[in-house]
Amino acid sequence: MLRLITSLLLICMVTGTYAQSTQKEKVVKAYYSGFERKDWNAVAAQFADGFTFTSPNNDDHISIKKFKEKCWGTAKFFKKVIYIKMLEKSNDVMLLVEIITTDDKVIRNVDVFSFNNKDKIKSIEVFFGAGSKYPGNKE
Repeated sequence: MLRLITSLLLICMVTGTYAQSTQKEKVVKAYYSGFERKDWNAVAAQFADGFTFTSPNNDDHISIKKFKEKCWGTAKFFKKVIYIKMLEKSNDVMLLVEIITTDDKVIRNVDVFSFNNKDKIKSIEVFFGAGSKYPGNKE
């Protein structure tokens, strides 16, 4: 059995073949891709009706409208998003993410995405890590 597992891992490494992303992972990546491309419509398309956003930045289950007003402006500072770890359980995806800013600073967060039964994001809860002061963040 160990030989089989080792062989499969070696084949994956050589061929570049890995397990395919789940639908929820694809939605999370589409959300962040919208930030990278500065495309609000791509971000908003991932949200379920009644979406809320929570963060330590005085955001307690704020609405899409408030999220756009308060948080969307940081998109102009997004250069690249790197997915460090992504774990899915039931209707939740937890993500350790690094955001590289336009001035090459690294912001590291843990985000918890909760989904409805149609694989739309119903809420995001963000926990700030190192470099949490986004450029342009006045608070």
